[in-house]
Amino acid sequence: MSANPVLETKPMGFPWETADPFLFCVHHDDAYPAGNERLGPSVPLTGRTLGNDFARKDGWSMYHGQTVPGFPQHPHRGFETVTIVRKGLIDHSDSLGATARFGAGDVQWLTAGKGIVHCEMFPLVDTKKPNPLELFQIWLNLPKSAKMVDPYFSMLWNDQIRVHIAKDAAGKSTEVTVVAGKLGEAAGPKPPPDSWAARADSDIAIWTIRMEPGARVTLPAAKAGTNRTLYPFVGESLSVAGKSIPRGHLAKLKADVDVELVNGPKAADLLLLQGRPIGEPVVSYGPFVMNTREEIQQAFEDYRRTEFGGWPWRTDDPTHAREAERFAKHVDGRVEKAGVSSKR
Repeated sequence: MSANPVLETKPMGFPWETADPFLFCVHHDDAYPAGNERLGPSVPLTGRTLGNDFARKDGWSMYHGQTVPGFPQHPHRGFETVTIVRKGLIDHSDSLGATARFGAGDVQWLTAGKGIVHCEMFPLVDTKKPNPLELFQIWLNLPKSAKMVDPYFSMLWNDQIRVHIAKDAAGKSTEVTVVAGKLGEAAGPKPPPDSWAARADSDIAIWTIRMEPGARVTLPAAKAGTNRTLYPFVGESLSVAGKSIPRGHLAKLKADVDVELVNGPKAADLLLLQGRPIGEPVVSYGPFVMNTREEIQQAFEDYRRTEFGGWPWRTDDPTHAREAERFAKHVDGRVEKAGVSSKR
């Protein structure tokens, strides 16, 4: 009998532990109240440590925002951010001059490369009812050969992202949203050109999985040597290759075998991250991820000297008009509107 493909289970924590080539994964799920005239919460902010509020008081946090929740301008170098917004909106602005509002299943894929400054604010646009926000931010490493490439801003609108639907013998469905990689006939959108995911042999997959109560599905084998991690974040119980995964735990899987998932009595949501490891030294300090301590020191020096191109916006936390639809303005001035001009 072959060994169980579940190599390890452990508590997911905050942020979630990841494996090479991934660096970081955080799941934000905030029950924001109705918004005020400044796109911030319509309730008092007393009792919060504004500027560094991660306490989830009343089910939500301001993070580093002081008027609007979110993350005002901050730098990155040496990796990529993949931001999947399941509910709510993000207003993005960066040092390249790009700006966007996205949500409703959209994904932003940003190659920081040699350096970018950006902000991610969470505008509370509805003044009459709550503004729930749910997103993943995933950090994908860059190999040494690509750490100093030019930054690259891209939007993957929800109408570009394919969904694979599988039905089991009982007719119960599993829906897999393929942000990266391929499952059946569903292939993820083209990643940025210098991404590790753009390499044919990287075996990258970023999938969100929704299983009906009692559904069964088989994850097809990936390549030997690939790291594969499964994160069940909604649901009551899940069996992975016959092994019960405790609620709130991730599962590290052997990648090169098929793995059957059997859901429990409630609908389940899962995230799958997989990829061939880059296999290089990782030295990180805050927003910079390089290969050596000297490169981290150089990143700080470069940022102090150049501010990675400077900040072209009037405030550290710019937002768009309340009535603005989902859009992206690229560095070259090209404007996309979600579902309208997203074809390339």
